Amino acid sequence: MASWPVNLNKVEKVQDLHDEIRDNVKRALQEDIGSGDLTASLIPGGKTLSAAVISREEAVLCGTQWFEACFLTLAPGTIIAWLAEDGERVQAGQKLCEIKGPARALLTAERSALNFLQLLSAVATQTRHFADAVAGTKAAIVDTRKTLPGLRLAQKYAVTCGGGINHRVGLFDGILIKENHIIAAGGIQPALNQARKIAPPGVFIQIEVESQQELVEALLIGAQMLLLDNFNLDQLRNAVTLTRRQAGEEVILEASGNITLENVRQVAETGVDRISIGSLTKNIQAVDLSMRFE
Repeated sequence: MASWPVNLNKVEKVQDLHDEIRDNVKRALQEDIGSGDLTASLIPGGKTLSAAVISREEAVLCGTQWFEACFLTLAPGTIIAWLAEDGERVQAGQKLCEIKGPARALLTAERSALNFLQLLSAVATQTRHFADAVAGTKAAIVDTRKTLPGLRLAQKYAVTCGGGINHRVGLFDGILIKENHIIAAGGIQPALNQARKIAPPGVFIQIEVESQQELVEALLIGAQMLLLDNFNLDQLRNAVTLTRRQAGEEVILEASGNITLENVRQVAETGVDRISIGSLTKNIQAVDLSMRFE
């Protein structure tokens, strides 16, 4: 079994995302409230309300800390009691949390809070579908940089809640040599040689190959992490066989391109180590949640 580079799966613990959550929520509230919530001003200032959040569909819950921060930013005394936690499967009709606090603050923060919870739960749910589909194989489900601007760490955290692992967080913590880099550098060997010169300690180097010929070339110069771009199933099987015969188990093979829930199991069964899927964070439909006031 290939070993994972040490800097993968960075975004695992919500405790490490305190500053990110604060900044995400601050921006979300600013864009929604602007100079003030005109409608909430209809409610008496001292009124207190209770509410509950209900899931209208099966999902994997994620984003509870972002949800909480929306209310606590406006009313620090708000009480939120969770009945489920991040990473937990929830059912249609299930109550997720109970909330009590100043009426105006609850009404003002409601939309931003639900937006975070619905989006991040959708990412976690989508990831869980893919992770379940490859269960029992050696393949891990991996995310990409195809995230919503400004919400990368939040979405990558959601991927881990759904059972996936994170690829590089950004351009700064991993080197992925793709087709255009290879062309600009003058070929696979000069690109890989230069990457080895500049890579800081602990930063992985991955190179994209688009044919068996490029795969052989990369293996001959000692590539340790390969992205098999748009290989069909037969090509993936051949790539795995060739790599294991020529370089052993330590070389990490990642399949990418045109991966769907319908074919991901077949891709995993070719023997690749990782399957990267942009749709985990890019093509998502928000989970249907409802906040009901009592």
